[in-house]
Amino acid sequence: MSGLVTLGEAMAVLTSPIVGPLRHAPNLTLGVAGAEATVAIGVARLGGQATWIGRVGDDEFGRLIRMTLAGQQLPAEHVLTDEHAPTALMVKERRTGTRTRVSYYRTGSAGSRLRPADVDETAVRRAGALHLTGITPALSESARDAAFAAAETARAAGVTISLDLNYRRALWTPDEATAALHPLASAATVVFATEDEARLLVDGSDPAQLAHALAALGPREVVIKLGGDGAVALTDGEIITVPPRPTTVVDPVGAGDSFAAAYLAARLRGDPVRQQLDDAAAAGALTVAVRGDWEGLPDRSELAAGASDVTR
Repeated sequence: MSGLVTLGEAMAVLTSPIVGPLRHAPNLTLGVAGAEATVAIGVARLGGQATWIGRVGDDEFGRLIRMTLAGQQLPAEHVLTDEHAPTALMVKERRTGTRTRVSYYRTGSAGSRLRPADVDETAVRRAGALHLTGITPALSESARDAAFAAAETARAAGVTISLDLNYRRALWTPDEATAALHPLASAATVVFATEDEARLLVDGSDPAQLAHALAALGPREVVIKLGGDGAVALTDGEIITVPPRPTTVVDPVGAGDSFAAAYLAARLRGDPVRQQLDDAAAAGALTVAVRGDWEGLPDRSELAAGASDVTR
């Protein structure tokens, strides 16, 4: 099985343990977050090989990220230390019992200083898939160039390109996102998007129409993620409906990345597309039942066990 290569920004994350405004929290928990790193960890947990390329600061947050990624069996040589910029920070608060609010502190961060020279072209050429998101090109011009350079290298080598549109309104405007993501979506093999994200690039009144419209840009596979309503996928011209998995939502952040990780891990194994989608739905359901972006990512035995409340 060829592995996954991805690039982006990993951050330290501070999370409030209580429901309510952050200012009333008596303490905060410290962890690691980042869409691309979460996908890499997810693929590794499911038995695949994964490489994350990115920059962290020469600080305790950066050391935490290094330690976390190493503990999840990701190679250390592509985790670059930037001595001139800090590691980015994300803060999560549970504003209500059903609403999570996220704040970013990533302007001028080490991760935003990612550049094309940081991308190992040999690793990309040898990969089974390159995974990109709409977050990395939103960070800075150099990070955008790095994402485009990786995509060009992968495309020239015939490597599968996966793109999760992952729009973050805190990072750029819809018009800026559309201009950057349109060419990436056209170059991609697989595209993941929510309905709102898909409408940044195409028109459509329902998930199936959006999937067909995105596929018309170039990708062979399109997955429209519908959160608690499951997903709709278009592959080989066929629409496949993915039913939701019953779960108790504890922390919704990271569900989409878990979905993408399981889908790509199964795809890299050569599993049928319905298995890819089944694994993806199960992984997303398991992930949101646990606090943290990546902590609830399943391994293969947990996917096989399903949703049983008791295992013996």
